Amino acid sequence: MSGAATIASTRAPASAITKGAHILVVDDDKRIRALLSRYLMREGYLVSAASDAREASERLRDFAFDLIVLDVMMPGESGTQFAARLREGPEPLRSAPILMLTARHETANRVEGLEAGVDDYLAKPFDPRELSLRIASILRRARRPEPVDPLVRFGPFAFDPARGELTRAGEAVRLTTRERDLLQTFVEHAGAIVSRQTLSNRACEQKAAERTVDVEIARLRRKIEADPNAPRHLQTVRGQGYRLVLDFSRATRMQS
Repeated sequence: MSGAATIASTRAPASAITKGAHILVVDDDKRIRALLSRYLMREGYLVSAASDAREASERLRDFAFDLIVLDVMMPGESGTQFAARLREGPEPLRSAPILMLTARHETANRVEGLEAGVDDYLAKPFDPRELSLRIASILRRARRPEPVDPLVRFGPFAFDPARGELTRAGEAVRLTTRERDLLQTFVEHAGAIVSRQTLSNRACEQKAAERTVDVEIARLRRKIEADPNAPRHLQTVRGQGYRLVLDFSRATRMQS
């Protein structure tokens, strides 16, 4: 790090994607810690600081950080050891983005940091603009949305709400219009209990009455249950209605 004058004269404001991210700066050098904090705050980031791994652990218990800027050489637990410990721990710390800073230039030391699980590596002294660009790049990668599975899954079945198509292990399962509507309703409620009244209202165009819902459910169960008398997927909730038990990951995503 070359000093305050260099930091003040070289600026690359955070993008709209990364602006407002909360960064934890961990460095035992008080001067470097203060310079980094001031610079990153001018770039639009929220910044907290820690002087060593112990203090950083305390900060991580209190706040959720978008990125950690971590020095290697620190008293007690080194930055490399600290990063490795985070990567072996529980989420969300295990996946916390880490940019490692060090005065070392040897390839072996860079490899050691990367093997510990850091996302990027920057040797001191460094250009503040490069630091800013690397931070922005890491944050963009971390915030890139994962591909969304368009299918709703339960057991060996996959239902496509957009197409109204059901498959079992890749093979198409023929559905009547009413069976498709029932599945659509259950999917819209994301694994929650759906009353008979709600299920019958969905079928108003077919002039289906509430009393016919049990019959329609029984027909659908014959297509999706190994034993319709002991259903695992389409369950009866006594006195309340029915519930389609979705795979946990899908049900959680739909409720969020």
